[in-house]
Amino acid sequence: MENIISPEIILPGFRFHPTEEELVNYYLKETVLGKNMYCDIIGFLNIYNHYPWDLPGMAKIGEREWYFFVQRDTRSGHGGKKPNRTTERGYWKATGSDRQIRRLTEPKITMGLRKTLVFYTGKAPNGNRTDWVMNEYRLSDTSIPREDIVLCKIYRKATALRVFEQRAEEHALSSYVAQNNNITVPLPLQHHDYGTNMAQADSDEHGPSSYSAWTTMTEYFTHYGPY
Repeated sequence: MENIISPEIILPGFRFHPTEEELVNYYLKETVLGKNMYCDIIGFLNIYNHYPWDLPGMAKIGEREWYFFVQRDTRSGHGGKKPNRTTERGYWKATGSDRQIRRLTEPKITMGLRKTLVFYTGKAPNGNRTDWVMNEYRLSDTSIPREDIVLCKIYRKATALRVFEQRAEEHALSSYVAQNNNITVPLPLQHHDYGTNMAQADSDEHGPSSYSAWTTMTEYFTHYGPY
């Protein structure tokens, strides 16, 4: 029997917000076992052939989170084969350690693992971090004969207000520097959290020109404000 779309999907107000247990123990497990599910909601896609911001339009359903089954590509390296998560103009970088997905009614049972990754443009290890995030789910039950299939949830992380403020400050500083050609532009401000003692620390790390620019920035914002 072919997969069919549930009538509820086309109803106004329908939302697809599965729990991690449902993602792993139902959607991923049933797909790995080759079973036909009543609802064809999550499709297969090689997400590494696309930019993350293009993926929402390729998902079968989703508003702020988009789901895909992915046949993992592997490459040989030190320690055996490893998943290949590079794209044409970027790469997905793992953050932190894998998290165990446990059964709610039986917390001692681990059903799967979740790996969190962030998309970077450019080439590793000097890429530029974006706010696109992926949760990659895989089964942990080694008794299940399976292909190397994972379930990926793609979403965009909300940008903190402080980030917008920093960007505004950088723009204001850049405009000020452009009008005063004798001022040295500091290193990207988003990599530094300047505080009471950070100016001297930055000077020690990047040289006096950076410290001079930081001092100029402080004086500018003191007199004219950040915007």
